[in-house]
Amino acid sequence: MLDKSREPEQLEKEMRARAAKIMASGTVDILATPQNGGIIELTLSEALVVALLKQKVTQFYAIFGHGSTDLGEVLRLYHEEGVLSVINCRNEVEMAHAATAYAWVHGKTPAVVTSIGPGGLQAMAGSLAAASNGVGVYHIYGDETTNGEGYNMQQIPKREQAIFGKLGALVGQSYTLQTPGALRDCMRRGTACVHHPYKASPFFIMLPINTQPQVTQVNLATLPPPQKFPVQAPANISAYDEAVTFMRSHAKIVVKAGGGTRAHYKALRRFVFKAGLPVVLSPGSSGVLMDAHVQNMHVGGSKGSISGNYAMREAEGVIVIGSRGVCQADCSGVGYPNATGVLNINGDLDDLAHYANTIALPGDITSVLDCLVSAMGENTGAELRRDWVRDCAAAKDEWTAFKQKRLDAAPIKDDVWKQSVLTQPAAIHTVSTFANAKGAIKFFDAGDVQANGFQIVEDDAPGQTYTETGASFMGFSGSALLGSAYVDGAKYGIAFTGDGSFMMNPQILIDGVEHGVRGMIALFDNRRMAAITGLQYDQYGHEFKTNDSVAVDYVAMAGSVSGVKAVHAGTTKETLQSALEEAYAHDGLSLVHIPVYAGRDPIAGMGAYGSWNVGNWVDDVQAAYLKSKI
Repeated sequence: MLDKSREPEQLEKEMRARAAKIMASGTVDILATPQNGGIIELTLSEALVVALLKQKVTQFYAIFGHGSTDLGEVLRLYHEEGVLSVINCRNEVEMAHAATAYAWVHGKTPAVVTSIGPGGLQAMAGSLAAASNGVGVYHIYGDETTNGEGYNMQQIPKREQAIFGKLGALVGQSYTLQTPGALRDCMRRGTACVHHPYKASPFFIMLPINTQPQVTQVNLATLPPPQKFPVQAPANISAYDEAVTFMRSHAKIVVKAGGGTRAHYKALRRFVFKAGLPVVLSPGSSGVLMDAHVQNMHVGGSKGSISGNYAMREAEGVIVIGSRGVCQADCSGVGYPNATGVLNINGDLDDLAHYANTIALPGDITSVLDCLVSAMGENTGAELRRDWVRDCAAAKDEWTAFKQKRLDAAPIKDDVWKQSVLTQPAAIHTVSTFANAKGAIKFFDAGDVQANGFQIVEDDAPGQTYTETGASFMGFSGSALLGSAYVDGAKYGIAFTGDGSFMMNPQILIDGVEHGVRGMIALFDNRRMAAITGLQYDQYGHEFKTNDSVAVDYVAMAGSVSGVKAVHAGTTKETLQSALEEAYAHDGLSLVHIPVYAGRDPIAGMGAYGSWNVGNWVDDVQAAYLKSKI
C-alpha cells in the first residue's frame, strides 16, 4: 500500500518520478511493470490525472481553491515535469471559454479545474458555449466532502446531496467520485461524452475534497483511451431511394448547411456541385462553401441575408445537413414557408427528426453524402434546377451589391463621438479582410459585432472564423485567445468584440500576457448594446436602457497592463489599417480601439431578413408556424 505516513518529500519524489517516466515515454502505460502487473496504487487525485493523460488531456485551465488543493499539488508536479500544462486564470467564465476555444480550434480535449460554489457556477455558465457548439471539455470541480459532517464552504446551503453534480447533469453529463474505485466508470462515461462523434458536450467530474487524497488501486489497462467510433451510414442502398426520388422530383431545393458540416465540407462540396444545389449557411458554418461561389447563398435565418433568405423562402424542398434547426437559423421554424418536405442528414437522432415530413438519413455526414452521390448516379436532378439556381444567383448579386455599398460607406457623424467615425460594417470588414490576409483566426463575440460579422465575413474554408452563436455568450472572443497558450504553431487570433462584450471578460489583458498569447483584440466601441437597441426600435420604436453615458479610454486601460500594446484606430479605414499593422507587429497581446457609429442611418447596418419568435412578433410567427408543412 502507498504509505501516506511517509514524509511529504518522499511522496513528492515518488510522484515526480512517475511524472518523469510518463514524460520520457509519452504514455502512462510506462507505469505498468512485471512486478506490479499493471496495477498501481495512487491517490485519487493522481489517478485522475493519469486517467486524463491516457485520454490525451494535457491542457488544464485552473483557478485553485480550497476544494482543489490536493489535485493542485499533483498538477504542480506533473506541470513541472513537462507532462502537462496548467494555465492559471483570473475568471472561471474566461477559462471555460479558453478551454472551449482550445478544443474547438485544435481538436484536443482540455480540462477546467475549480471548486464548487461561485467559481463552479461561473465555470458552468461558461460551459454553455461548449455545449451549444458541440465541443467536448472536462470540467473538474472540488466538491463537498462525503462524510456529511456539516455544511461545507461554497456548497449550496440545502439539505440535499450532490447538488452541483445534478447541475452538471443538466448542462451536460456529470459524475461524482464519492469513491476512488469508481474512476474507471467515470472516465468511460467521460470519453463517451467529450469525444462523442456527433454531439460532444462538457463532462463534469465532481471530486469531493476528502476523496482526493484517498489511496486507490488502478489497473492501467482498463483506464479508457479516447473513445473512437467507426463512421456509420445506412448500410442498405435502398435507404437512399426515397432521398434520390425527392431530389429528382423537386426543382426548388435548398441545402441548409449547419455547424455540423464544418468537418465534412469536402463531401458537402462534392454533393452540392454534382446535384446543382444552392447552399444557405448558418451563422457558424461560414467557409464550408467558397464565399464567391455561385451556389453559396450566404447566411440565412432571422438576421440572414437577401440571398440566403430568398433561397429559404422560395424553396419547395429542404436538405438539412448537420443542423439543430436553431431559432436564429430557421427563423423560429417559419423560414421555409413553401417547403413541403425535408431530407435530413445528421448523426444525432433527435436533431434528425426535428422537422415534419422528413426523410431521415442518419450517420456520419461524409459517409452518407458519398453514398447519396453514388445512389444518384448521373440523374441528379441538376438540370431540373437550372432556372432555380439562376434565380438564386440573381438574389446573391443583389445581396453582394447591397453589402458592398455598406462596406464602402464613408464615416458618419456620431452623437456620442462628436465627430465622423466608421460604420460598424465598414470597420468589421476592414479587420476581417486584414485577418484573412494574415491567415489569422477570427473569433466573434455575441451582439451586434457578431450579427454583422456573420453577414460580412468572406471565408473560403472552415476554421477561418469561430463565432459563438450557439449560446451567444458575451465575452467569448477575448477569452478564446487564451486557447492558443502553449500550443506549438498556433495561428494568430483576432477577437472581434464590442465594448459591452469586452467588459464582460477583460481578464484576457492579464492572462494573455502571463501565458505568452500573441493575438489581437479588435474592440468596436459604439457605447451601447446595439443589437438590442436595433431590436427595440424595430419592434416598439423606442430605445430603452441599452446605452450608457460613461466614457472609457480603452487604450489607456489596456495600455496600463504591462506587455499589452494598445492602439487607437482613428476614424477612417486608412488609420484603422495602420493601427492593425502596428498591433499585429507586436510580439504579444494587443488591443485596437475602434470607435464606430451608432444611429438610425440604414447605411450603417446590414439589415435583417427573417422572422424571430420574440417581442411583438410572436403572434405572427406562431401563426405562420402553425401553417408550416415541415
